[in-house]
Amino acid sequence: MRLFIAINFNEATRAELISLRDELQSKAASGRFSASENLHLTLVFLGECDARQTAGAKAAIDAVNFGPLTVTIDRIGRFRRDGGAIWWAGVRENKQLLNLHGELTDKLTAAGFQLEKRAYSPHITLGREVVTNEQPREIEPFSETVSSIEFMKSEHIRGKLTYTVIHAKFI
Repeated sequence: MRLFIAINFNEATRAELISLRDELQSKAASGRFSASENLHLTLVFLGECDARQTAGAKAAIDAVNFGPLTVTIDRIGRFRRDGGAIWWAGVRENKQLLNLHGELTDKLTAAGFQLEKRAYSPHITLGREVVTNEQPREIEPFSETVSSIEFMKSEHIRGKLTYTVIHAKFI
């Protein structure tokens, strides 16, 4: 199974993200845009995992201690790539979020996972392979107080990328 740990958003935040995605899509010459139900903030990407690894990841998630944290989305940006950029909604720097990511990473590493070494850059992907003349920009910030993290499975079902919650940790 292809797995990751994420923050999923409430309806109000998701509506704001959909609006940003739709605006970008309307100004783009081409691209692959995130499905509304797939808009999320990845905390840790695990990749392909077997049953033993899945159980280890669930245990690591359950061992994490975190309180409610506020996620504020305040900008639109891109990662330049050949063939089109990855466009995203950016999350304002947040010590609680970085601490949560760090604790998850520590517990998963102790459980034997080999994780990416690059710095964590919290963002919500709006589209991939996007070709547009638009420029990254500030937006009117919007926020949500998060009280859970979800362990997600990524799979293609009838040709559609589908994310399913397989475990959750609530505060």
